[in-house]
This record gives sequence, C-alpha cells and structure tokens, in this order.
Amino acid sequence: MTQFTRRRAALGTLALAALLATGAAQAAGKYVLISHAPDSDSWWNTIKNAVKQAGEDYGVTVDYRNPPNGDLADMARLIEQAAAQGYDGVVTTIADFNVLQGALKKVTDKKIPLITINSGTPEQSEKLGAIMHVGQPEYEAGKGAGERAKAAGVKSFLCVNHYATNPASFERCRGFAEAIGADFKKSTIDAGDDPTGIESKVSAYLRQNAGTQAVLTLGPTSAHPTLKALEKAGLKGKIWFATFDLSDEIGRGIKDGAIQFGIDQQPYLQGYIPIAVMATMKEMKSNDLKKVSDAVKANAKTKARFDEYGLAPAYGARHIGSGPGFVTKETLPKVEKYAGQYR
Repeated sequence: MTQFTRRRAALGTLALAALLATGAAQAAGKYVLISHAPDSDSWWNTIKNAVKQAGEDYGVTVDYRNPPNGDLADMARLIEQAAAQGYDGVVTTIADFNVLQGALKKVTDKKIPLITINSGTPEQSEKLGAIMHVGQPEYEAGKGAGERAKAAGVKSFLCVNHYATNPASFERCRGFAEAIGADFKKSTIDAGDDPTGIESKVSAYLRQNAGTQAVLTLGPTSAHPTLKALEKAGLKGKIWFATFDLSDEIGRGIKDGAIQFGIDQQPYLQGYIPIAVMATMKEMKSNDLKKVSDAVKANAKTKARFDEYGLAPAYGARHIGSGPGFVTKETLPKVEKYAGQYR
C-alpha cells in the first residue's frame, strides 16, 4: 500500500468514526433549555449546573439559551430557532404566556416534545401543548407558608411583591392570605424592584398599619431591603417574617432568627428533571408519563443526586412539583453546603 493510499484509508477510517460518533450522539438525543433570565441573574446558575449534570447522567447533549438582557421578544426568537434546529426536546419557562405562545406553537407543530418549567402554571403548560410542567405551585407554596404562620398565631401580614408584572406572583400572596384569613388585596403592595423604593414602601406600610403581625417577601430582591426597613423600625426579629427563595443574606437572617424560613423552589430539579424525562421517553420509546416518571424516580444516578443534595420532587400524575421546600434553621446547613451549585 502506498503512502497516499494509507493516508486516504486512514482519513476514511477517521471520517467513518466521526460519522458513527455523530450518529451515536443523535441517537442519544439533543435538548435545549431556554430561560427568560438575563445574563446578570446568577440564580439560574443552579439550573445550568443541573442541565449539565442531567446531560452527563443520561448520556445526552443539552444546550442552555437565554436572552442576554432578559428581553422576552428575544426569548421568543430563541424558541423559534430551537424549533427550526430540530432538537429532540425543548424545555422553557412560561415567562409570559401571550408573548411566547406563538413561538412555542412552532415547537409543538413539529411534534418536538416540550416541557415547561419555573414560571407559569400547569394549566398554561397544558394549553401550550407541553407534556408536563416542572415547578413550584405558587398558590400552594404561599398557602403552605401561611399555614405555618397561622400556627404561630399570625392573623395579618404584608406581602411585598417586587415583580408584580408577573401575574403568577400574586398567587403566592393570595395563598398566604387565605391560609390566615386575611384580605389578600389590602395586604399586598406592588413594591417595584428598586431596593430604596422597596425599603421606603415597606416602612410606610408598617407605619400606616401598625398592627401588622407578619411580612412575606417574594425573593431576595424584596427580602434584603425589607430586612433593612424592619431593622430601622426596631422590628427585626420581633415581627414574623418569611420569604421565598434563598441568598447569603437570607441565610444569615434564618440563623439569627430574623427570618422564620426561606421557601425553596429547588431550582436544580427544574433543570435536571425535564432532561431526565425527555431522555427516558426517547430511550423507552414511550409517551406514558407515569411509566417514564417512575423510571426517572427509580434511576440510581438520579436518586443519588437528589439524596445527596437534599432535594425532594413531588411526582404527580402528569406534572412534577419542585417545591415548596421550607428551609429553616435546622435544615439550613445542608442547603448552605450546596448553595449556588445544587440548591
């Protein structure tokens, strides 16, 4: 065999190997998760880690896409691009049902499996043609927090809503209000997302409603300035206070007793479970969600991940709940160990 012939044979072998590798990757599946989060939102790092780990555990390729500035029109375009690129499955948030439904229809029209996560409701997810929704039921999460407050004797509260532009956010406040028997609308303020403005509005509300027994904030954006307002008013540690989500500052508040608990929607599950479900559906060649969910639940790697990180998904008949998980002074150490990575 001449040197030229040997080189051509070697190149042919390499090309065949590359083709086989590509075929194997395609057989395993390629998925994409598209979020509404801007690049500046570090909360989504946990979901990015989850997507990467799920891809490794299930032997599939997963891309993460997001609009750099959080623009929903850009997000819609990313969804349309995903439909055109022929992914084996698309995972996305329902940041705004009306803005995104047209783009998502292009995904379902191509019979590409769609799973929604994080924002939105199971009802919206079904209307969009998604096979399931993985997230925290907002009303139930608020109600669960309210039931804990009621047990502590709370009958009145302030709900500090820093993202009132998202209608689902009010479900958190409504659930809490109904659990303690309070007037939902009178107990809720549209605080905006400016820290100084939030602090000012909370201070004003508490001055005008001196008998308020509790405060509920909907995330770090509103929790941090609310803590400042309470401290300046001499109420820190004296008024019953709970918040959604977690941060270092919220963790310190839980430790020193200023915050009763953080309501954790376990974002890692929102990234990991959809990829696990889609990869399992493809491997099993089955659309029976009960069988698929049971297989994911029984998967040794999946179970080990969730046990290690202290995660507890709520497997339903169709949808899977990622929360609420209540992080208290007792459970905080394990959460802190994995904060920003897996919790």
